Amino acid sequence: MTEYDLADIERFTAGTVGQPGQRVFFLQAAAGDQIVSLQLEKGQVAALAQYLAELLHDLPTPADTEVPTDMELLEPVEAEWIVGQLGVVFDESRDRMVVRADELVLEDDEENEIDEATLGMARFALTRGQVQAFVVRATLLLSSGRPPCPLCGRPIDPEGHMCIKTNGHKKH
Repeated sequence: MTEYDLADIERFTAGTVGQPGQRVFFLQAAAGDQIVSLQLEKGQVAALAQYLAELLHDLPTPADTEVPTDMELLEPVEAEWIVGQLGVVFDESRDRMVVRADELVLEDDEENEIDEATLGMARFALTRGQVQAFVVRATLLLSSGRPPCPLCGRPIDPEGHMCIKTNGHKKH
């Protein structure tokens, strides 16, 4: 199993590679010379940001000096694995939010048993300032994609899209 347990994180961010509609989303954490990049879905970034924002709401606001401003992904961006599940706990004793990411378990077929011990797991202990910066960064990333169709909610490509609410007529 590939396991990462980063306690003194200097950077925690989300980012994308590719153009809207073709973007691949990543979580990235850095501690010292160790950089961990994990691939995930846009919806997972949105859910994580929303949950973290709710947790922050009930905590004291971090000072401006505690909120990182450089939130770009560090190159090269190479995913260790694809994230299946995300979890968050608040470690009150250390005043840290701990994000846990577990590797995606692909549908197994009868011939290949999945060995849970070989799946990746990562834990990132984050300050309130890092969480606040992540929430802002994720919100900006999510809003910079393709706009949603007002009828069906699916993303609209630059060429338009086949809206299921209009019986397949192309809408822009």
